[in-house]
Amino acid sequence: MVFCLENEEARRPLGSTMVQFQASEVQQLLHNKFVVILGDSIQRAVYKDLVLLLQKDSLLTAAQLKAKGELSFEQDQLMAGGQLGELHNGTQYREVRQFCSGSGHHLVRFYFLTRVYSEYLEGILEELTYGPAPDLVIINSCLWDLSRYGRCSMESYRENLERVFMRMDQVLPDSCLLVWNMAMPLGERVTGGFLLPEMLHFITQLQPLAGSLRRDVVEGNFYSATLAGDHCFDVLDLHFHFRHAVQHRHRDGVHWDQHAHRHLSHLLLTHVADAWGVELPKRDYPHGQPFPPHEFFNFNPTEDCSMPPHLGCSPGVNFVPGPLPPPVPSPIPHGQHRGLAVHRGMPRCIHTSPYHVPRTGAPCRQRPRHSDRLIHTYKLDKWPPPHSGTWPG
Repeated sequence: MVFCLENEEARRPLGSTMVQFQASEVQQLLHNKFVVILGDSIQRAVYKDLVLLLQKDSLLTAAQLKAKGELSFEQDQLMAGGQLGELHNGTQYREVRQFCSGSGHHLVRFYFLTRVYSEYLEGILEELTYGPAPDLVIINSCLWDLSRYGRCSMESYRENLERVFMRMDQVLPDSCLLVWNMAMPLGERVTGGFLLPEMLHFITQLQPLAGSLRRDVVEGNFYSATLAGDHCFDVLDLHFHFRHAVQHRHRDGVHWDQHAHRHLSHLLLTHVADAWGVELPKRDYPHGQPFPPHEFFNFNPTEDCSMPPHLGCSPGVNFVPGPLPPPVPSPIPHGQHRGLAVHRGMPRCIHTSPYHVPRTGAPCRQRPRHSDRLIHTYKLDKWPPPHSGTWPG
């Protein structure tokens, strides 16, 4: 198996800073929606970029991406963990953040996870059960699971994936869209904070161990995508989308710059709009340039970043290759256009979507919402006590 190699050249900003979604369009798409994001430091950056894009058309700064459990970020609030406790890189680290817009029409919450399924996650699901029901859940957990929980980590990861999808299926209302973000590609040298010091020493000194972690991520991505599909959840293949964007990956081999995260937000929001049957904004691109800009990728035809056939990218497996340009006017009925390259775990039929747009396909699961209370009137009665921890990435 051959992986993408880290680009040794200095990173440069994209040739085009044009965005796919403007802040006003994101506000409209997520109007009166409750968004929950769960995962590690990569998913925290997903949360931060979404919070920023809900307010203004600008990119995250390097300092904002690197900030560790700060008390406030762009009008949000740290609810638990982070700087409210001791900063560390342990598996008991907690960080809960929440953003509620001034109008009260947008609520976004983030929970830091160090394992895809645990007693802590059960506590989160209990909060979601008795609080307002989320309209959108975005989740990923992989690197911590595969590197911090013993030699049988892959087997435990597969079991926990089955548990978390089963519990999400039980707890979330049918109207909720769950998107599993597949883990993004790692660099040749990995020095992220999720690694223990002694483990970091071996990985940086012995390249075969670093390669093993990269292969484990690919294998874990295959299992997570397959199980998510089995439970009728959506999957966004970030490993595929960013395989040639290595110049936007940080030198720690794990994290990504603000341009990559804005591109990720565009992919995610396009997926959500398509799933909800919302007409996407149409842009006139300079020189006919499709989105994303060609400069975003550092394509090298000698590099093969695909997964081997036994890990799920053979022609017979339900993965759709290649990002597509934004939709264009066509005779295709509204809400049935082809979206970006994603694997969908269920037919495009969400009769109970927030926008009440009928979709084609087999009948969907029918499950009533737990609560119809307006999100801006909701206040948590009890948050878990602050936990000691730090930004583990």
